[in-house]
Amino acid sequence: MQWQMAQRAEKMNPSVIREILKVTEKPGIISFAGGLPSPLTFPIDAMREASERVLRDDGKAALQYAASEGYAPLREWVAQDLLKQGMKVSPDQVLITTGSQQGLDLVAKILIDAGSRILVETPTYLGALQAFTPMEPVAVGVDSDDHGVDAADLRAKVGTGADKARFVYLLPNFQNPTGRTMTEERRAAVAQVAIDTGLPIIEDNPYGDLWFDTPPAPSLSSRHPEGSVYLGSFSKILAPGLRLGYLVAPPALYPKLLQAKQAADLHTPSFNQRVVAEVLKDGFIERHVPTIRALYKQQCEAMLAALDREMAGLGLSWNRPVGGMFLWVQLPKGLKAIPLLAKAIEKGVAFVPGSAFYAGDADESTLRLSFVTATVDQINTGMSALAAAIRESLSGQ
Repeated sequence: MQWQMAQRAEKMNPSVIREILKVTEKPGIISFAGGLPSPLTFPIDAMREASERVLRDDGKAALQYAASEGYAPLREWVAQDLLKQGMKVSPDQVLITTGSQQGLDLVAKILIDAGSRILVETPTYLGALQAFTPMEPVAVGVDSDDHGVDAADLRAKVGTGADKARFVYLLPNFQNPTGRTMTEERRAAVAQVAIDTGLPIIEDNPYGDLWFDTPPAPSLSSRHPEGSVYLGSFSKILAPGLRLGYLVAPPALYPKLLQAKQAADLHTPSFNQRVVAEVLKDGFIERHVPTIRALYKQQCEAMLAALDREMAGLGLSWNRPVGGMFLWVQLPKGLKAIPLLAKAIEKGVAFVPGSAFYAGDADESTLRLSFVTATVDQINTGMSALAAAIRESLSGQ
């Protein structure tokens, strides 16, 4: 029996991060590679109690098929919560998805034709590239800096006519992989480009609640509501194993996204939705998320201090995130991250090479570090080991 693959299947590739995570499961490896929330933040007791209440009070409905749009009280909660992003949306615009990753898949199916152009940041989220690639777009990277995507380069790359970009995909808050945050001035400029050119925005915001001291500026979608799809997630503020996310779309686009959702999985698990709605209904999230922020801030500060200490004189540079889960490192000229990874793993530490996050020409001298699943002691030990691997690599040049 010979299976004939569809052409789109040839475009699918394994996740570089998932492959690296397999290596980091070996005993003794300190991993800064995974984009995983800290399990210390999972509200296990609250979930247990909510699960019991849902099964006791509404078990038959919770275990039955449900509406494709999602559980109404949860959609209402999302619409209300988005007011803090400056967004005024109806619950009828909210679609509950099986993780925000499904939102990316639905957007790809509805908006991308083979050969159509899409715009992304430089670098951008690997999972988005994986979701978009099977639809065979031409992904074009837009120049970006510590303040976010460059508005002038975005305008220059929108295109016209049949060559006009279908959308720009952006993560304005504590971006994965860089950890950078788009400034309010840059958001205004980017939104204006989108409005002037009729360019749709896909705004992905899984990390926006994880600010350390000051919340980020209002969303891009609040500035361009009819031209934006907004993606959110419960993975980073509750637990990723629930696989609960959501998208918010303008009325003109929502029906087609809903049809794509129905074709994919009929609906997001109704039990999970009801449990989360039960957890959220008494203001739990306002009490819970500050504990996540405090933990992640402590871990980020520990990693930055260790970088300052261990990497002194080695020629590296890095940013200083004000929230989220990641920071971005630029290695010295001529030192590439992929060969360095092999040497680092020998010394018991792992990271993700930055080249995986580029739509076009990749900077092979970059890497992503995640600070949220390691203890302060592990961060100190791991940074020392990484510095040793860098010194060895530099001495061999």
